[in-house]
Amino acid sequence: MRLFKLIRRRLLLFLPVLFIIGPGIISGSVDNDAGGITSYSVAGASFGYSLLWVLFLTTFSLAVTQEIGARMGLVTGKGLASLIREKFGIRWTTFVMTVLFTANMGTIAAEFAGIAAALEIFSVPRIASIPIAVVLIFLLVTKGSFKRLERIFLLISFFYVAYVLSAIIIHPNWGLAVKSLVMPTLKFSNLYILTLMAVIGTTITPWGQFFIQDYVVDKKLTKGDLKIERGDVFVGTLLTNLIAFFIIVATAGTLFTNHISIDNAKDAAVALKPLAGDFATLLFSFGLLNASLFGAALVPVSTSYVITEAFGIESGLNFKLREAPQFYGLFAISLILGGLMVILPFFPLIAILVVSQALNAVLLLPVFIFLYILSNDKKLLKEYANNKLTNAVLIITFLGVTIASIFYVYSLFFQTG
Repeated sequence: MRLFKLIRRRLLLFLPVLFIIGPGIISGSVDNDAGGITSYSVAGASFGYSLLWVLFLTTFSLAVTQEIGARMGLVTGKGLASLIREKFGIRWTTFVMTVLFTANMGTIAAEFAGIAAALEIFSVPRIASIPIAVVLIFLLVTKGSFKRLERIFLLISFFYVAYVLSAIIIHPNWGLAVKSLVMPTLKFSNLYILTLMAVIGTTITPWGQFFIQDYVVDKKLTKGDLKIERGDVFVGTLLTNLIAFFIIVATAGTLFTNHISIDNAKDAAVALKPLAGDFATLLFSFGLLNASLFGAALVPVSTSYVITEAFGIESGLNFKLREAPQFYGLFAISLILGGLMVILPFFPLIAILVVSQALNAVLLLPVFIFLYILSNDKKLLKEYANNKLTNAVLIITFLGVTIASIFYVYSLFFQTG
């Protein structure tokens, strides 16, 4: 009896934690979407373990930027778009929304490209898979409650373990992989710089910065939840980049070692079959489909969140369809446009999947400027404003992405091989 009471007491203490966790893990996990998996697969297949150092550095940057977004949402009870409108006015808000919508449409199209690619492995044509996916995702989001959707998204996050298993069963060079995490390798070639930018842009995304802040507000968390939410963010960040690590390791240990080049994650899944067997191909394909569906639901939701919030329109998953028609209407438009970009034959999938992620990194820069100013506003955040360490990481990240963007733009006009 005493043991039962002790267990019950421990569970009751843990219940508040269960209520609070979610935003950090979900927003982090969805960074490993179709564009992310493709970028990591291309990185591993083309350059082996040599880009793992970028992943290591972005882990710190992602943790800090996501923590800033969560903290500002908890303290102010407002999303990032609302704060930008209040601080900088409607013109700058419109500029930021244009940047975000441009970045998000490329990412949404990448999600549907991932769905199409995963199902084409099983001989399902994209003309069938994409419309079905659009309808299913729309019904999932519009017919489910906020709590039910959150549980589904957390469950989906668990299935990223497929990539861990993929890497383990191929027996890669773990020593070289760990060494490559802390020893930077630079190559001044067009493909290397593009892939480096894609790895940055798919890990730290413009939409993700807005999403986590809107999410904690929609979840009705407060600054009293900050300690637990920080843990949620840091765990989510670690899991996100750990999965990315295993994807690069899996493709580096097989495709790069055997000099097999790929253009996307579908190619990686198919190419794994003769090297690691049917099970590895199945795991990789399932992981791609799971991640693509996850991203295809969340990135359009984020787009709707931010744009409706920016212009003072009712938004959020706590509202029913009839209560927030503009929110769900924009969600539907994002799904349809993203799906069409994949179905129409003149849109190149590799450009959608990889170049869109590199573009994310470039478009992240103006978002960082607003984030830095707002998160240091002591009138707004009081004692919850950034400390010196947070600012240092934010500035270094901004400078790093800026330098990488300059090299990227240069490489577009001056081919270096």
